[in-house]
This record gives sequence, structure tokens and C-alpha cells, in this order.
Amino acid sequence: MSYKETIDKIKPELDRVIKFFEGELQKVRTSRASPSLVEDISVDCFGSTFPLKQLGAISAPQSNQIVIQPWDKSYIEPIEKAISQSGLGMSAQVDKTVIRLNLPLLTEEYRELLAKNLNEKVEQSRKTIRHWREVAWEELQTSFKDKKITEDDKFRGKDALQEMIDEYNEKIKTMVEKKKEEIA
Repeated sequence: MSYKETIDKIKPELDRVIKFFEGELQKVRTSRASPSLVEDISVDCFGSTFPLKQLGAISAPQSNQIVIQPWDKSYIEPIEKAISQSGLGMSAQVDKTVIRLNLPLLTEEYRELLAKNLNEKVEQSRKTIRHWREVAWEELQTSFKDKKITEDDKFRGKDALQEMIDEYNEKIKTMVEKKKEEIA
């Protein structure tokens, strides 16, 4: 096994980290309302738990409002309860068969809280990337000890690995900068 195969083996894992991070960023509120803010809220309905997106259509007709149209009237009360317990700071208003969520204005204090939350997600993603770097590096060292690769290949692998890790960290940095602009 060459050092390139070892590095290529962790690439799908790093891609998953980026994809997960993108999903987490979509859940962070910006100055515009987005269905992704609420679509994964867990709703207890009929003794089971469902994500909100499975119980109705979610749209954002205005920049500060989210509208949920449940598939069935019996979902309205459990959805309303789940939203109030979600900690998102939104108040639900039931209008016959529709639930309207009016988002509060972004205060400076709330923006700071969002930035802190964003930084926690960044650190979690970077920690996962570091984990995969360690896994690949250990595998390179083991391959060298078992005489499957040369010492030169081990260090070429280390350099190539670090280059790839830097590339993924740069992707995260770019995504965060874009999100911080949206929050501001």
C-alpha cells in the first residue's frame, strides 16, 4: 500500500465532515428566515418522534417569518409544543391550518451568541479533521515500521496529508467567513 492510498482512504471521511458542517451552518440563523432553521426540530406525535419536515410543508414567505402547513390538523398542537420547547426564541401563531413563526430581530447580544455557537461548530469540525489526520499518520508510521513504504515515502505522505488537511481547514474557514457576513 502506498502513502497515497492511505491518504485517499480518509478523503471520504473529510468530505463527510464538510458536508455535516454545511448542514450545521444552515441551521444557524441569519438575518433571513429559512426553513432549515426548524425542519429538524423533533416533534412528538402519536407516540413517535418525527422531524418537523416530515409533518408538513415549510416555507419562508418573508424575511422574518416561517410558515408551516401541517399535512394534518392533528399535527398542529404537537408542532406548536415542539417549537416552543426548541429554544429558538420564536413564537408560534396558529392561523386555522397554518402555523406562522415570527423571528425576533437580531440583537447584538443574539449575534454574539450565534457567533459563539458558530465557533463551537467550527472547533468540533476541526477536531474531527485532526482525528482523521492522526489516523492516517499512524497508518503511515505503521506501514513504515512494517517496511511496506520507505522513509522518504513516509515523509512525502506526511507532507501530502498536511496539505490535504490544510485544504479542508481552508474550506471550513471560507464557509465560516461567509456565514459571519450573513449574520452581521
